[in-house]
Amino acid sequence: MSISSTIKSIQDIMRKDVGVDGDAQRLSQLVWMLFLKIFDDRETEWELLQTNYQSPLPEQYRWRNWAANAEGMTGDELKQFLDNDMFPALQNLEAKGGDQRAYVIRSVFEDAYNYMKSGQLIRQVINKIQEGVDFNKAQERHMFGDMYEQLLRDLQAAGNAGEFYTPRAVTEFMVRMVNPRLGEKVMDPACGTGGFLSCAIEHIRTQDVNTVEDETQLQASIFGIEKKPMPHLLCTTNMILHGIDVPSNIRHDNTLARPLISWTPKERVDVVVTNPPFGGMEEDGIETNFPATFRTRETADLFLVLIMQLLKSGGRSALVLPDGFLFGEGIKTRIKEKLLEECNLHTIVRLPNSVFAPYTSIKTNLLFFTKGTPTRHIWFYEHPLPAGVKAYNKTKPLKVEEFTPLEQWWGKDADGFKTRVENEYAWKVSLEDIKARNYNLDCKNPHEGEQEIHDPDVLLAQYSAMQNDIATLRSQLKDILGEALQRGAQA
Repeated sequence: MSISSTIKSIQDIMRKDVGVDGDAQRLSQLVWMLFLKIFDDRETEWELLQTNYQSPLPEQYRWRNWAANAEGMTGDELKQFLDNDMFPALQNLEAKGGDQRAYVIRSVFEDAYNYMKSGQLIRQVINKIQEGVDFNKAQERHMFGDMYEQLLRDLQAAGNAGEFYTPRAVTEFMVRMVNPRLGEKVMDPACGTGGFLSCAIEHIRTQDVNTVEDETQLQASIFGIEKKPMPHLLCTTNMILHGIDVPSNIRHDNTLARPLISWTPKERVDVVVTNPPFGGMEEDGIETNFPATFRTRETADLFLVLIMQLLKSGGRSALVLPDGFLFGEGIKTRIKEKLLEECNLHTIVRLPNSVFAPYTSIKTNLLFFTKGTPTRHIWFYEHPLPAGVKAYNKTKPLKVEEFTPLEQWWGKDADGFKTRVENEYAWKVSLEDIKARNYNLDCKNPHEGEQEIHDPDVLLAQYSAMQNDIATLRSQLKDILGEALQRGAQA
């Protein structure tokens, strides 16, 4: 049974429980259970690799000792154990010998709750997880991203707006282009479930990690902050799954709730990769943490101002932003002016509007910039839909291979991307032209007319639209002539 079908059957069991009200509670219930199962799978590895490994969990609360046996505790006994013993103990867990893992577990359970009322149904769910999820198998670890996507789809259906999954193809491409390396601090200030951070970990390991010391350095260089409890729990779980043994640098907090000037030079980072929440408004008072010039309650705008503060000189960032930022005026104009003065915004990749379906149909863009030198010109690249595809969807998602032509065109930051040339998808706009447009970055592809369209459905739709326009014009002309003739007869 696949992980996704396991999750579906678990949720079907949970729907029978009177204590679980709606998808959001079902998901919250599932997530803390998965955390304990995954932590136990990782402990199996640590026991093999570390001499005299000591679990931060008291023995009776380790998954293997209360959950793994399909014939173990059930009914009222299991319900009482969870509510009266395990949850209070883990919410107040103390570290033995300074083991930071205990603090991670405690932070996970501070916001967790056992909603289920039936001990028999809890046992059924636990047995499904035990038999259907084994994250010591490498292929199942990579399937975890698919499970995240399914969980977040369910969250969206539950009405938790603002949470959506960044396709793995997009996260991989963005990480590859900013190219984080060992020894650099990597941060996602709105890390969600940790997709960008897990991609960065894999990228650095593949490029640079050869020794135990390298791995230790990598583990200390990954930073994330997430405002909402459940995505934070998922991110913590994801980091453990990707070999970050003590993800204490993944904090549950609102990054924007801290005054901008309080971020000190010591806290600055080399790389920021993120998809900040957009379309939402921050709570009252958050904007006062920012200079008056940039005060807004639009979340994505505040995150961009913050990223400019967080980056070291020479630091690199890639982030997702909606079209509204590109053409927006007022405070958005001032933010763009600051960005182009303090950073080299060298590339904007314009994505088709179906990339993030079904979460949003808003057209999005990938912005890449380096802090420390001003922008002289911006390269735009319009990512095309594959031949024969009218829109991305669940059965035809964006694939990472589709970015290959863009990666081949990309060039190197070190030489100012001097190998780049204009083509049917790529064009360059000077800073002078941007200023003349009052910092409107919504620059259309000047080569669009050169692109031949061979899709018969598209051509037929265009023909139909032209015929409708002609019919409308003919009707308007008929009315104008009729009125003129009537006036002439009356004269």
